[in-house]
Amino acid sequence: MNSEKSFVSWFRDSSPYIHAHRNKTFVISFGGEAVLADDFSHHVHDFALLSSLGIRLVLVHGIRPQIDERLHKLNAEAKFYQHLRVTDDLALQCVKEAAGLVRVEIEALLSMGIANSPMAGSDLKVASGNFVTAKPIGVIEGVDYCHTGEVRKIDSAALHQQLDQNNVVLISPIGYSPSGEVFNLSAEQVATAVSISLNAEKLILLTEESCLQPDNAEPIRQMTTLETEAFIAQHTQLSDVIIHPLKAAIQSCHAGIERVHLINRHIDGALLLELFSRDGVGTLISSSPFEELRPASLKDIGGILELIKPLEQQGILAKRSREKIEMEITDYIVIERDGLIIGCTALHSNLDEHYGTIACMAVHPDYRSCSRGNRLLDYVYTKAHALNLTTLYVLSTQTMHWFIDRGFLATELNKLPEPLKHHYNPARNSKILFKMLA
Repeated sequence: MNSEKSFVSWFRDSSPYIHAHRNKTFVISFGGEAVLADDFSHHVHDFALLSSLGIRLVLVHGIRPQIDERLHKLNAEAKFYQHLRVTDDLALQCVKEAAGLVRVEIEALLSMGIANSPMAGSDLKVASGNFVTAKPIGVIEGVDYCHTGEVRKIDSAALHQQLDQNNVVLISPIGYSPSGEVFNLSAEQVATAVSISLNAEKLILLTEESCLQPDNAEPIRQMTTLETEAFIAQHTQLSDVIIHPLKAAIQSCHAGIERVHLINRHIDGALLLELFSRDGVGTLISSSPFEELRPASLKDIGGILELIKPLEQQGILAKRSREKIEMEITDYIVIERDGLIIGCTALHSNLDEHYGTIACMAVHPDYRSCSRGNRLLDYVYTKAHALNLTTLYVLSTQTMHWFIDRGFLATELNKLPEPLKHHYNPARNSKILFKMLA
């Protein structure tokens, strides 16, 4: 029974993310190591699930270990310089073989529809093609990279056409020149270029390691691009498997991608946990802060109602209609975390009599740490000072001591300003608190 309740609770909690992600474009990149892993079919099942939920999906796969394996069988050395493969004629032949084989294997897995399997009834259509135009890197520091290239252009119109037909697009890390040459590309560079070209909502990089603090091995849940740049500069001994995704994330965010996720592919179900749970399991990189305290707008009304409804049912907050919140939306302040409203309050002000009333103070139960309530209250103080208010009032049934601990004092009904007396509800029997502002 507990497991059933846990599932129901998780499924309900995931519903805001399901709605938020529908019809959005996600670009997911994964290395050739992931394709070789025994559990790669689990990732494929998750890709199929994302597509079934209405997410427009572009998959970019790597082939580095597959190329190395072919070179090894030919007793040929894998050549690298500055972390880039030098792709000579023999290596290029291995690139073509590896890309073709891996693409076919992934297409086959995405095409499965066996009964009693996670892919049953999925009926996915997979599209591949020459979407990437490339050019040679050339000679750098005296090293001729031969057939190693970089992205020159992404055919975004063709990609959009495939996505509009509900196809999953699969892209290999190779590109073509107008003259018909073939170039070996970095999968992360291709994924970055594709996400930028499509103006994707998310770029998701499945990594070989988690992004951890080197000092204590604590997972890093989110960073802004500025914080990421400082992190790379400070920790010069980070491994390439983390450095490259972090740099790809920075480049993508600078080009307008709002969210880039680094997710350790070794965690079972990591993709679903990252996208459909509140805290996720990966590292989120964004240009702006992942969590933001700001004035509310009309688009926040649904999130505010969802946040305060349980507290209204418990009698902690007075009931408010959608219409009332809409009329007073400029009074509201919210904390938004990755698109969800996790905290709110309102400051209803009387400018003629220089007082304000704090109302609808709420923080989601999962986020009642990190002093979010204090942050909301500090914002109220700042706003009250800007409006030249001298007194703040609070009517509370169950949170009196939280306000008392922050300097509010109890008072009587007859001490309230007349407008507040008029709106006082004796049935709730709220305690009345006030605080004078310096």
